Amino acid sequence: MIYGTGIDIVEISRFERFVQESNDALFTRLFTPQELSYCSVKKKSAQHYALRFAAKEAFFKASGLGLRDGMSWRDVEVVNNDLGKPDLRLHGRAAEIFTELGLHKVHTALSHDGAYAVAMVVLES
Repeated sequence: MIYGTGIDIVEISRFERFVQESNDALFTRLFTPQELSYCSVKKKSAQHYALRFAAKEAFFKASGLGLRDGMSWRDVEVVNNDLGKPDLRLHGRAAEIFTELGLHKVHTALSHDGAYAVAMVVLES
């Protein structure tokens, strides 16, 4: 049964600016060490950062809580399987809330086109 859905769209140029400014404080607040390692070596790193940010936002929307109740940006991590399919790995308070809500499955879709990155998350109970 579907518990919630969330979608978010991000202008990639925002993250291009953050990359050019070497805004490390922002990146370490938003992304896990694994996400930073993954994105930083990509030719279009801003696109990958924007996709991950959109996925985190989409998760918070799907949960119905937003970024509150003790959750942080780094509690939600975007990972890819061997074929590149994105998935969310939950840590800390996000993982606790996921369990407390009786949720069992996360579905994640990421896409980008031109200036925009978009993510959709579906949570199943």
